[in-house]
Amino acid sequence: MQFKSLGSVRLIMFLKEVLYHVLTSPPNVRIIHSGHACNIEEERYTERVYTIREGETLELTCLVSGHPRPQIRWTKTAGSATDRFQDSSVFNETLRITRIQRHQGGRYYCKAENGLGTPAIKSIRVDVYYLDDPIVTVHQSIGEAKEQFYYERTVFLRCAANSNPPVRYSWRRGREFLSQGSDKGVEIYEPFFTQGETKILKLKNLRPQDYANYTCTASVRNVCGIPDKSLLFRLTNKTASPTIKLLVEDPIVANPGQTVVLVCIISGGEPTPTLTWVRNNEELPKKSNLNSETLTIPAISTEDAGVYSCVASNNVGNPAKKSTNIVVRALKKGRFWITPDPYHNDDNIQIGREVKISCQVEATPPEELMFSWLKNGRPLRSSERMVITQTDPDVAPGTTNLDIIDLKFTDFGTYTCVASLKNGGIPEISIDVNISSTTVPPNLTVPQEKSPLLSQEGDTVELQCLVSGKPKPIILWSRADKEVPMPDGNMQTESYDGVLRIVNVSREMAGTYRCQTSQYNGFNVKPREAIMELIVLYPPTVEPVYTEIRQGLGRPFLLSCRVLRAHPSKVLDYEWKLGTRLLTVGQLHTRDETEYHVRALNREGYGAYTCDIKNEAGAGRCTFLVTGKAYAPEFYYDTYSALWQNKPRVYGFKLQWTQMNPNAVDRIMAYRLGIKQTGHQRWWEQEIPIEDNIQKGELLTYNLTELIKPEAYQVRLTPITRFGEGDSTERIIRYCAPVNGKFHCGFDEDTICMFIQDKTEEFDWTRHSASTRDTKYTPNTGPSSDRTGSKQGFYMYIETSRPRLEGDKARLLTPSFNIAPKNPYGNVATSPTYCFSFYYHMYGKHIGTLNVYLRQKSQTGQDTSVWTLSGNQGDRWRQARVNINPTSSFQMVLEGIRGSGIEGDIAIDDVTIEEGECRDPPPSSNIRSLASPAAVHIWQLWLTLLLVLVGLRR
Repeated sequence: MQFKSLGSVRLIMFLKEVLYHVLTSPPNVRIIHSGHACNIEEERYTERVYTIREGETLELTCLVSGHPRPQIRWTKTAGSATDRFQDSSVFNETLRITRIQRHQGGRYYCKAENGLGTPAIKSIRVDVYYLDDPIVTVHQSIGEAKEQFYYERTVFLRCAANSNPPVRYSWRRGREFLSQGSDKGVEIYEPFFTQGETKILKLKNLRPQDYANYTCTASVRNVCGIPDKSLLFRLTNKTASPTIKLLVEDPIVANPGQTVVLVCIISGGEPTPTLTWVRNNEELPKKSNLNSETLTIPAISTEDAGVYSCVASNNVGNPAKKSTNIVVRALKKGRFWITPDPYHNDDNIQIGREVKISCQVEATPPEELMFSWLKNGRPLRSSERMVITQTDPDVAPGTTNLDIIDLKFTDFGTYTCVASLKNGGIPEISIDVNISSTTVPPNLTVPQEKSPLLSQEGDTVELQCLVSGKPKPIILWSRADKEVPMPDGNMQTESYDGVLRIVNVSREMAGTYRCQTSQYNGFNVKPREAIMELIVLYPPTVEPVYTEIRQGLGRPFLLSCRVLRAHPSKVLDYEWKLGTRLLTVGQLHTRDETEYHVRALNREGYGAYTCDIKNEAGAGRCTFLVTGKAYAPEFYYDTYSALWQNKPRVYGFKLQWTQMNPNAVDRIMAYRLGIKQTGHQRWWEQEIPIEDNIQKGELLTYNLTELIKPEAYQVRLTPITRFGEGDSTERIIRYCAPVNGKFHCGFDEDTICMFIQDKTEEFDWTRHSASTRDTKYTPNTGPSSDRTGSKQGFYMYIETSRPRLEGDKARLLTPSFNIAPKNPYGNVATSPTYCFSFYYHMYGKHIGTLNVYLRQKSQTGQDTSVWTLSGNQGDRWRQARVNINPTSSFQMVLEGIRGSGIEGDIAIDDVTIEEGECRDPPPSSNIRSLASPAAVHIWQLWLTLLLVLVGLRR
């Protein structure tokens, strides 16, 4: 019996482990995009590059799989959130940045983890495209400047614009395009150290015809739909750099409260310069008034002092700048200190010894500072025993010293240091210092109840040092345990009463603090200091904060709540609850987590489980929502022959889906199907019963009938268990017409007949009309009209100018076409034949390749080549026709590949798909038509049979 029991236990443990591995899976992740992307391309097969125009909306979605459902986090640095861009959305599946700016470009990471295996991480690089307005600056060659700026001199016009991708510049003089070599007096070049950043137009030895309007155009070749930007500059014989006059003194000395007026006059310059004012190369005070050439600063204060500059600029030569320094008279920060006799080790003041009183004041301007001394209110003059000295204000802040030699009893009293400015207008500063038998050096003590000081996060605390001595000095507070700032951000904090007050204390503020005496307003002796400790209590931080757990009735599960940090953390109490019902309590001594086991889940066991872990400061809570809701179904979009029609006005659709984690909860008994026409409000609902257990990955099917052509429908599917309804999922069903007859597209409508661009390739096809095409931009390539000869008609073409590179691809996909069986369960008996035809224009010495592929739903990821052509075919439209034999729903793919240069534009027009074989193929066709997949398969069978027969004869 013991052996039998032991074997049963091992079998149960083995089955549990197998069941765990079946029901769980590590995370997997991929990134999809929506929003306003210009281009999506693969880079080195490992990372996608997402190109977007500045100001558009960036929207990236992280699709994850795995069980338990992984947690998602978006960051801009791998594995870390130190560079979070939106704390509110960093943990969401979708990253959305509205009106994206250039500095927000970079590499974004999506990280998914569920505790199984290593976290799944995918990255995508976001490239923000923009083009700023160009700026044209004009300079004369250095060393040739004389009285007249532009008389027989060489002039440089420099054009620059900030952009991404690199900008392309072009120059016009009047209406004439300028290029290198087109005019002997003109040279166009890019400086070596600024390749691609600027374009310089050099006018050598100015001629009369060089006085003209010059236009610089900056272009990024319409990438992301960014239009070209131009700037016009008029060059005349009067063009000159700016000159100005500043009609004020330097410096300007003012009393607080006065109104200061600065006047700056433009004395020369063509074009007319613009005038700006700055203070210390920063913005002006907010209260200042600017009126044309006059700057007024009312009620000036010491904060308004500084160097004010008038700057005139017209982009010709260097800006003109004149400055003046505004000095606001002031006296501040009066301090004193007492220095005992330095020839004695005793810091006390005693009869017969020397004592020095020092007084310091910050004065503006320092050369106006004056000191005087009083004793007991009467003027005091320098003598042999009372020596008064003053430091040089240009070397250090103004300081005066009173040395009392051979201190006598009659010298005891109150000494007053008076600081003032020569010209008056500023209140004096008086500092009183008492010298008596009670004048003693300072001493510091810490109250016993103040160290260590206990507090909780969010409290207001007061650290206190008791100061004795006369006079009492200023107390300096600092951190003693680490080199970090004080709570106010400074490395030291002053206190006049010995108290350091900290509002809203946090755990980072815990540690050891030092208080020490300063020499100011006290004795100039070795600082006295004391140490005290601040302990900040804070509640436990726990994980997980919130988790959803899906379970079926009768099954066991385990809940675990872990402490990350807490203070104090030696003994923590925990409390498990289901709703308001207490489940269990206990204490954490040596462990950092607590677990709660449910051996068999019943209906009363569904709900929110909470675990509160507590200390003196509060509690941290883990929440687990245990539910029996089924996961959402996942629609299977690549359904083979999903759509059929056997009536003139209606169609049917085979709806297929799989169930996400079907064994996570109780058996799914039915699905609630909801369906409505898109744009309508009313839903029609019915139940789809499910008889057996659904297996993971099992494909479920339901036929929708009587759908009205060509309406689209919104479908909602909700699983139902004995717990109730689970999570829903929705999709759109669109009518897709089978090719019964003829499909034709001439690209004359903006919708381009529902053709779509393949965003995985390097660039896109462009819809164009010959009437709007700029032939000067890429001459000797591309059509001069559409296929019918109309200048107003439209066609599609690939633009091969920069930044395109040789081998870059653009793919254009037709709409999807269905081959419909006669009934919902029927199959196509034989592969029908269709004729695919189009007109192409391949003119230019750098023409690359035009390919046509057949893409079928039944052959996912495998495009079949049916037509190809390379090289220059002359300046005319030609027609191509090819037979195709699709076996399932299909699309045609037209691929243009860029050749070796910019004269390689390829165009297409009048695309047609018609039932039946092609009639009268073009006689001069240089194309190759490839065999259908069915024909290739038949030839492979004949070849195999022939080899078998040869083997038998041998």
